[in-house]
Amino acid sequence: MKGRKRQILVDTQGFLVACRVEPAGISDRRAARGLTAGLSPLWPKVHTVIADAGYESKSLARNIRDGNGWRLVIVKRKEQAFRIAGLNWIVERSFAWLGRHRRVSKDYEYQVQTSETLITIAACAQMIRRIAPA
Repeated sequence: MKGRKRQILVDTQGFLVACRVEPAGISDRRAARGLTAGLSPLWPKVHTVIADAGYESKSLARNIRDGNGWRLVIVKRKEQAFRIAGLNWIVERSFAWLGRHRRVSKDYEYQVQTSETLITIAACAQMIRRIAPA
């Protein structure tokens, strides 16, 4: 595998809901189907999923609506300059927090399952620090 792409789903506070590590050649739309599959029983109060322009697809929106009952909202950047556009910054901030952990900062792992597990462990550590600061 030449490269990997990390997909995460977070709530509005930046807590990890789900994560997947996919080969870099897989499109975001295809990876999102696997990321959101089977989550509706665990998150019954979710109504909306916010994503960036890389996830724009009618079939993905239909898949998320039919499979989970959620609505997919796409936020697009209007300018090239960096500005906060919608709520996408929550995911970017969560990736930055996860990047503080050494094993998650770069792709050191050989197996995808190990990578996903380390992302989950880093997210748990971040959650514990935010809930009960020392």
